[in-house]
Amino acid sequence: MDQTQERRREIDAALEDIRTIEQREGITRPALAKIRQRLIRLAARTDLFTTQDFPPPEPGGARKSCLYRLAEDADHRYALYANASLGGYSTPAHNHTTWAVIVGVTGEELNRFYERTADNGVREKGQHLVRQGSGVSFMPEDLHSIHIDAPLLNFHMYGLGLEQLHRREFYKPEEHAWGIFPPHSDIREARPVRA
Repeated sequence: MDQTQERRREIDAALEDIRTIEQREGITRPALAKIRQRLIRLAARTDLFTTQDFPPPEPGGARKSCLYRLAEDADHRYALYANASLGGYSTPAHNHTTWAVIVGVTGEELNRFYERTADNGVREKGQHLVRQGSGVSFMPEDLHSIHIDAPLLNFHMYGLGLEQLHRREFYKPEEHAWGIFPPHSDIREARPVRA
């Protein structure tokens, strides 16, 4: 079996387990913890997920990170992406409007967690450094930001594909206001062609 076939087999097996977890347990924090653990198992296969297979954007360009679609069902559910970054990248505090799990393959991604304040702002309430063997998970309304200083490769998985998420909120601290992220559109297709 070549590497591409083995990667597809491992992704398919992980997605089957994740569908089963969600269908049996629903969207709960304990269920998301199980999904996170299953993705950590997949991310341990660093031989199948390398920066040679999933390179970051070219240095000097406008983008510091890019997403590769590894899996997504026909109804746009269970969307798994490889996020490849050069570093020097961060996001504002935001939600996803669907469940989400991030786990490390190589490198480190700092996740900061927030809660909304009474004056419609945000307050940091914790953080976690995502790296190989660890991850974070989010309910649809949870708020976080990501901060990447050096090159990395990690997995981002969502209950619904990013192009379908039309109401993701993000906080604009300079305006003390909330905005809406446009649906993500720069995703590189990396699903294998099936015979």
